[in-house]
Amino acid sequence: MMRELATFAARLAAALLPGPLHAWGRAMEAETSSIGRPASALLFALGCLGCALREAMRFHLFGPAGRGASAPAGSENPHMPLSNSLLDRPRHVAAVCAVVATGLGFAYLTAAGAPPRHLVMNGGALALGLLVVVALAWSPRLGGTARGLIGLALAAVLLLTSLFGVSADGASRWISIGGLPLQPSLILLPLLALVFARSRDGLSLLAILVAALAVALQPDRAMAGALAAAMAAVAQVRPGRDARVALGAALAALAVTLVRPDISPATPFVDQIFFSSFAVHPLAGAAVVGGAVVMLVPAIAGLVRDRHDRTAYAVFGAVWLAVILAAALGNYPTPLVGYSGSAILGYVISLIGLPPRAGLSREEAGDLDMADADTGGQSRLCAGLPLSA
Repeated sequence: MMRELATFAARLAAALLPGPLHAWGRAMEAETSSIGRPASALLFALGCLGCALREAMRFHLFGPAGRGASAPAGSENPHMPLSNSLLDRPRHVAAVCAVVATGLGFAYLTAAGAPPRHLVMNGGALALGLLVVVALAWSPRLGGTARGLIGLALAAVLLLTSLFGVSADGASRWISIGGLPLQPSLILLPLLALVFARSRDGLSLLAILVAALAVALQPDRAMAGALAAAMAAVAQVRPGRDARVALGAALAALAVTLVRPDISPATPFVDQIFFSSFAVHPLAGAAVVGGAVVMLVPAIAGLVRDRHDRTAYAVFGAVWLAVILAAALGNYPTPLVGYSGSAILGYVISLIGLPPRAGLSREEAGDLDMADADTGGQSRLCAGLPLSA
């Protein structure tokens, strides 16, 4: 296990390093593989990972110029903003935060003695979510009607889960794929809320109404609360009749879940770990709390730096803050830092709903998508995902 973790850490470090430092990454991997003792290899690889994170942050925050380098003359893309700051790329920020929070979760799960399969499942969910995002980056840019139809289809999955899903303790929130239980509301509802925040059309509103009905039927207080918090954020930042209707439906769903009994017991390594982690070790508790804080960084950074599309950041922050609070107050999955592949998938996939770049108007964001399509989609992760406005 130590040898595999060392190899993984070295490869992750190499992947994080910016282009000019790729040779360092290859040297890190070679040195890690040459160390005989697995424990020593793991310590070396973790040191490399720390250095890679530092260099990647320095590169993205200050750009090549910050290292004394400069771009070749004529290489600038006239369609792209000149900012090299990572904080101006909300989707990249969210992806980095997902990796960091999940990594802190690995630290807690290891310290708490969780079965190795828990770490494998969380790591697999993170990798799958990132692969889904990359795959969507190469798909054609969708119009408002197509996005609305997709949102409606996702809401229908939630409704079907409440009617025909796997039931336990009076709740029907799960589906089973190959014997693996998944919670569709954790995976799909955050993205649905972001689609509505950025689209605000009739189909997107209908999708929210169907999703509200689904979480009320399940019942799922945590996700009903997350939906209500998201719609309250929309109504506050961009008020309108559709926002009021969506907020009313979400509050009604939350009221239904509060009235209906919810007696699901706590599951080890999944529920109530904000408190139990400190009993394992103070550093394990700090990892859990730190991972939860890291999850909110994309929303905070976007609200501070982006004046054009505050609604998406407010909804992103409201959804995940509500999920975190529900996990602290009740027996609900602790996102990213606990054992919950559904939460990891939901967080990573929800970054699709964030703007492509901070500080761009909706017209500029559309131009950025088109410019990226002209260059073969090489920057699609940050600038051309199909659900962008």
